Amino acid sequence: MSVFGNVSLGYLVVETERFADWRRFGRDAIGMHLDDLDTDALRFRLDEQQCRFLLRRGPAEDVTTLGWQVDDHETFEEILGRVHRCGVPVTVGTAEDAALRGVERLVRIPGPNGLAQELYTRAHIDGKLSVAGKGFVTGEFGLGHVAVTSTRPHQMRGYYNTLLDARLSDFIDETMSGVKVKIRFLRVNRRHHSVAIAAVNRLPINPIRTRVQHLNIQVAELDDLTDSYQRVRALGFDMALGVGQHTNDRELSYYAVTPSGFEWEVGWNPLVVDESTWKPTTHQGISIWGHEMQSSIDKLGQFTTAARSLLHREDTVPALAGAGIPD
Repeated sequence: MSVFGNVSLGYLVVETERFADWRRFGRDAIGMHLDDLDTDALRFRLDEQQCRFLLRRGPAEDVTTLGWQVDDHETFEEILGRVHRCGVPVTVGTAEDAALRGVERLVRIPGPNGLAQELYTRAHIDGKLSVAGKGFVTGEFGLGHVAVTSTRPHQMRGYYNTLLDARLSDFIDETMSGVKVKIRFLRVNRRHHSVAIAAVNRLPINPIRTRVQHLNIQVAELDDLTDSYQRVRALGFDMALGVGQHTNDRELSYYAVTPSGFEWEVGWNPLVVDESTWKPTTHQGISIWGHEMQSSIDKLGQFTTAARSLLHREDTVPALAGAGIPD
């Protein structure tokens, strides 16, 4: 059976020591609901689900886990069966793990480039919600998307195909700081993409320090986008890219820099895929207009990270990635 359409991106886990800065960023700038759990954990919410972003204390300053919400137990068992048949270990989450994430029936699976994947079947609900403006769009398509960089994009695509029956939405060819990059956009439901995979053309290097280059959330109204943009600037957080519109999913968005260093995209009004008519295509450049660079790039840091990546073979979880899927 196919699991496509029965899975959505549910939550992310971030490891950080910068709790005070994250509180200001998440609650005061982006406008999310904040729940302080204890001195070593806090949660941000976008909607009635108890957890959309779990922050745990630690040195990584990075996203460490993606949590996927599975619609029903049949789909859950199908995905687990695939993992078991491939001989990949599955860790059952503890009661504490599940409580922190506000979910039931939690399991953890190794993921590409050390980004763990978790599956759960039901999220706990909390009706007490305090968010800015008209709030955020989640629902059946999940909270948004993540973008990752890889030296082995075909194998990473193979991983998400095996695990979640991910479909290709489209490609973008872009030149960034003189380097040609191809981005592959994968969907697991009718949201245009839940995972984007970027790779430098013909060079096995990864210039990005973090496992996730950026994550995306969607606001309900255009005013929510512009208001949060102003709050981010007023509170002194760095802006990576100003407001613009993407070529492929037509989303209006901006990119802020989180306290941990990866980017946070706030978007509005992306298109929803019509499965009966959609055909993948290749777009030239990420933006129709805007998305002007707002802060300087640490080129020396990126060069150092890229050089180190040459010495490190990226783990793609080969048993699930297989030979990969060529472009």
